[in-house]
Amino acid sequence: MQLGPYALPNALFVAPMAGVTDRPFRKLCKRLGAGYAVSEMVTSRPDLQNSLKTSRRADHSGEPGPIAVQIAGTDAQMMADAARYNIDRGAQIIDINMGCPAKKVCNKWAGSALMQDEALALEIVGAVVAACLPHGVPVTLKMRTGWCAEVKNAPRIARAAEDAGVQMLTVHGRTREQGYKGFAEHDTVAAVKRSVKIPVVANGDIDSPRKAAEVLHQTGADALMIGRAAQGRPWIFREIAHYLATGEALPAPDLTEVKVWLLDHLEDHYNLYGEYTGVRSARKHLGWYAQSLPLAAGEAGRFRERINAIGDAQAQLDCVKDSFDAWAQARTHEENNTREDWKLAA
Repeated sequence: MQLGPYALPNALFVAPMAGVTDRPFRKLCKRLGAGYAVSEMVTSRPDLQNSLKTSRRADHSGEPGPIAVQIAGTDAQMMADAARYNIDRGAQIIDINMGCPAKKVCNKWAGSALMQDEALALEIVGAVVAACLPHGVPVTLKMRTGWCAEVKNAPRIARAAEDAGVQMLTVHGRTREQGYKGFAEHDTVAAVKRSVKIPVVANGDIDSPRKAAEVLHQTGADALMIGRAAQGRPWIFREIAHYLATGEALPAPDLTEVKVWLLDHLEDHYNLYGEYTGVRSARKHLGWYAQSLPLAAGEAGRFRERINAIGDAQAQLDCVKDSFDAWAQARTHEENNTREDWKLAA
C-alpha cells in the first residue's frame, strides 16, 4: 500500500508499544515479515526531548525505512514543534497518539483522553499536519473507538482528521474505558472504513493468521496492526503473510531459527541500551519468547528464573544458548522415541 511517497512492502504493521517497540524489536519484526513499524510513543514536552529515555526511543540507526515516529501531547503548538524536532532527526512519517489508554497519559489529557475533547484533538491534528506539510512528511493518527461504550466517536473524528490532511488512520477496536480488557470489536473499525477514503488500519486482538483474515474480511481495512501478539513471537508477521497469500498455515519455526533471531535481538538490544540496562530490560522479551515456544510444562518459568538471576550480557547470552540447546536435544529425543513407538505399533 502507498503512504504518502512511500510504497510499503505489505499491509502488516507493528503497533507502537511503550517499552517494547524500540529499534531492535522493530528491526526484527521487519526482518520477519512486518511491512511497517511505528516507534514507541515520544513525548512532545521539550524539557524531556534530550532525556536518555527519549533519545533511545528516537534512535533509528540502521533501521529500514520508512521511519515512523509517534508523538503524544495536549498542546497543539508543542505537538507541531515535536513533529518538526523528530523530522529533523530522521522521522519520515509522524503518527499522532490518540489511542494510549494508560492512566499516566490520559490523566494529562493526552492519548485516548483527547477523544473526549474533539476540538482540541482536531486543533492538534491541524497543527501537526501544517508542521509536516513543508517537509513532505505524511501524518497518521492512531485512536480508539471512543472514550467509553456510550460515546464511540471514532467515525466522526476520522472524517474530520481526513479533512485536516491525515493520510492514514489506525483504530484499536476498544474504548479507552476498556483498556485492554474484554474483546476488541471491529464493527466500529468497519464504520470508520466506510466513513473515509484514506487507508484504515485495524488493530486489536489480532493474534493468529486466521484471526487476521477474519478481521480483514469484517472491516474491509487496508492493513492490520499487531501489538501484544508479537511480543515474544515476532515471526507472527510472516505466518500471517503466508496464510493471507496461500490460505495455509506456515509451520512454526524450529528452535534453531528462534535461537538465531533471539541472539541477534539481544546483541542489538545491548548496543542500544548498554550492558546494565540492556540485560535487565531484555528479561521481559526473553520471558515472552519462552512463553511462545512449545516447551515442557514449567520450563518457561524455570527459564525466567535463570534469566532474572543474571546481571551481565555474556552470561545472559550463554544462558540463552545453553537453554535452547537443551530444549532442542530434548525435542530430538522425544521425536526419536515417538518414531520408535510407531515402529513397534506397526
